[in-house]
Amino acid sequence: MTDTTATTTDPEATGTGRIVLLTTSHRVAPGLLSWTAWEALRGADRVLCADPGHPQLPYLREAGIAVEEAYLDAQELVAAAAGGRTVVVVPGGEGDRRLTDGLARMAGSGRVSMPALELLPGSYDLPGARLLDLVQVMDRIRRECPWTSLQTHEGLAKYAIEEAYELVEAIEDGERHELREELGDVLLQVVFHARIAEEDAEEPWSIDDVAGTIVEKLIHRHPHVFGDATAETPEDVKAHWLRTKADEKRRESVTDGIPLGQPGLALAAKLAGRVRGAGVDVALPEGDGIGYELLALAARADAEGVDPETALRAAARAYRDAIRAAEGVGA
Repeated sequence: MTDTTATTTDPEATGTGRIVLLTTSHRVAPGLLSWTAWEALRGADRVLCADPGHPQLPYLREAGIAVEEAYLDAQELVAAAAGGRTVVVVPGGEGDRRLTDGLARMAGSGRVSMPALELLPGSYDLPGARLLDLVQVMDRIRRECPWTSLQTHEGLAKYAIEEAYELVEAIEDGERHELREELGDVLLQVVFHARIAEEDAEEPWSIDDVAGTIVEKLIHRHPHVFGDATAETPEDVKAHWLRTKADEKRRESVTDGIPLGQPGLALAAKLAGRVRGAGVDVALPEGDGIGYELLALAARADAEGVDPETALRAAARAYRDAIRAAEGVGA
């Protein structure tokens, strides 16, 4: 079996014909086929589709393509292509393993004069197309799973935190496979919450609204990319971001919008960063105890461009390794 327009034999020279398996993506709107696909369909002697519910069928027929709702096995298909005829097969979204395996066995036997075999992609997935699958799967699970159907935003909140920490751990471990999996778990939380939000009686919204909101935000906060502003350095970009963010939020204080429930070191560093970025003249509060010492260290880390949470986790991991070494674990 070959791809695109490459063939195993010359159908005109042998008279054995041509079999084209025309694959399409269910993630692309039906009817949006490549020019090569339309040429193959219009030039075919027969067009076969075994699935009467195939989403392409109405559009093919509207374009004047005579499609037969029939299934031919490998031997029947080879016979249908005899005499130099071209047969186009439109399989379902998951393909037709039985047919392709049968054609492969016949071609490998050496006992059959095979037609030219061609695999022709009629449409391709766009980047991000698998996100549509995730939305569809989440929708079905929400409707049919006894546990999932009962979940709320409040009940799922703890999982968002857990998944975020597991993502950070995968990043720090440098495990790319784990990173991909943990990103998927975080993405699930976003899609899950959006699906729940669709059911709100007063103010429903969907994953499309979530995506649309962040797209608008990104465009607005990057005037140097989507507008006439210029930014030559990362500092210029940060200044654009902070300025447009301030215009959007209309905040009274530089501390507005900082979640107080985040880990202490991260909170302290965030406050120090906001103060430094806004040029607010305020000194660190003085007091006794380790809390004030940690506050000063977090402010110092932020001023030096260091994330104190990341730095402390790195040190803690080194401490853990030293403990395990002392215990003889993993030696």
